[in-house]
Amino acid sequence: MNGSFRQSMAWLHTWTGLVFGWVLFAMFMTGTATYFRPEITRWMEPETGPPASYAATADAAIAHLSKVAPNAKSWSITLPDERQGVTRVSWQPERKPGEERPRRRGGRGQNQATLDAATGEVVKTRDTRGGEFFYRFHFQLHYMPVIFGRWMAGMCAMFMLVAIVSGVITHKRIFKDFFTFRPKKAAQRSWLDAHNLTAVLALPFHAMITYTGLVTLMGLYMPWGVQANYKSDQAYFAEVFPQSEEIARSGVAAPLAPLPLILDKASNAWGGGRPWIVNVSNPGDATARVEVTRHSGDKLSYRGGSLTFDGVTGAMISESPKAGPVNVTGGAMYGLHMGRFADPVLRWFYFLASLAGCAMVATGLVLWTVKRRQQLPDPDKPYFGFRLVERLNIGTIAGVPAGMAAMLWANRLLPVEMAGRSVWEVNAVFVGWGGMILWATLRPTRKAWVETLSAAAFLVAALPFVSALTTQRNLARSLMTGDWAMLAFDLTLFALGGLLAFCAWKAARYTAPVKPKRRAAKLAEEPA
Repeated sequence: MNGSFRQSMAWLHTWTGLVFGWVLFAMFMTGTATYFRPEITRWMEPETGPPASYAATADAAIAHLSKVAPNAKSWSITLPDERQGVTRVSWQPERKPGEERPRRRGGRGQNQATLDAATGEVVKTRDTRGGEFFYRFHFQLHYMPVIFGRWMAGMCAMFMLVAIVSGVITHKRIFKDFFTFRPKKAAQRSWLDAHNLTAVLALPFHAMITYTGLVTLMGLYMPWGVQANYKSDQAYFAEVFPQSEEIARSGVAAPLAPLPLILDKASNAWGGGRPWIVNVSNPGDATARVEVTRHSGDKLSYRGGSLTFDGVTGAMISESPKAGPVNVTGGAMYGLHMGRFADPVLRWFYFLASLAGCAMVATGLVLWTVKRRQQLPDPDKPYFGFRLVERLNIGTIAGVPAGMAAMLWANRLLPVEMAGRSVWEVNAVFVGWGGMILWATLRPTRKAWVETLSAAAFLVAALPFVSALTTQRNLARSLMTGDWAMLAFDLTLFALGGLLAFCAWKAARYTAPVKPKRRAAKLAEEPA
């Protein structure tokens, strides 16, 4: 009974991993990049400078908004931090009669600007999605309606969780597998060891990241609790995420209190916590209010809360309601998944553990073909389904990193003033990925592995040189100015390119094992 149960789990583990493996690999790769989303955005906006303190930028942000939108209904300011070197400002004009109050604050279309954190001057950055694209893709995919993409990503995550649980049940010696890797054994044994090692190495992380990823969107996947207790989604959001009461303008002009003073008060109230987003309602009026939201990276829970101040006197009026147990738990799950609370060392652990997850999925996909090739009647002439899986493995494992690198190439090479520039940066991802799949279908298997991995290695490793030739952002400048984040970014590209090159080298040296029967027949055919 125990053996048959483990065998059924092995079947479940194999097929859930295969059917969803290609999408899961892309989700893992883009999710891995997301842990350095601000740094990716900084790299893709070379017009911006290094991070700066929020205290030096608050007055400049208010001065700019007072100049361009003095009569706006509200202003929104996203302050810089130790990872971001710009202040992003936006504004909402006065609404027309009968127009609903938007839940999301900030400007739309042209009602926004980016300010240099050091000088306060407007920075004209190139049109780019930056690291935001990788973040969005990893949980809602692309080229499809957002809700449909999130459902697909959630289904893949659910089967990933099934694969993790069934994989744990399948392995009798899970702790021994942690210390076992035999690269020079038979192909199937070596790939199985590699799959086991990368899976067990960061098993708690894989389980946590998959489960919390599902929990963050549980309202979409399991909406019945909200539907049973609230008349509408709006009523639910109004109670769980309440907004401050909207106050009409009095028509009495009054200057805004010094924003740095308000930010210092907020920081002191949070015991040294960092202000992050500032929303000013009714600026320039006696009824002005300033709402300061705490930085999401200050605590494990992603929801840091906010404080509201009188915009004229600077006195604190109220604080956001204390979150209930469910809200706190949800915020902690989201925080664990995003990892924004992590210091640099822990963030690198997140990154490396997530890379191990990419390797786990990739080795699992390869193991499927390696194991079954030797079971075919003629391994040199596999059936169509086998060839399809093999080509998709090659095109995806080499194609996803190549496509991600292609987006960074497009960021540097497309004309800065090009219309629809950010759209074509994103298109470059799928052109690169699709090109690798097409190349894999046209070449013999072994050559396809070597050539696609080599191409991906070149695309990744050459990026620092492309950046140095097209912008002022390069290794030497980063070293001279002490911009360690951008220095680490370029060095990481070299390392990842080297890793892909190593994989290409191993693929070139690989020799497929010959089945005993075929080896005997081959020897019989040779002359004495």
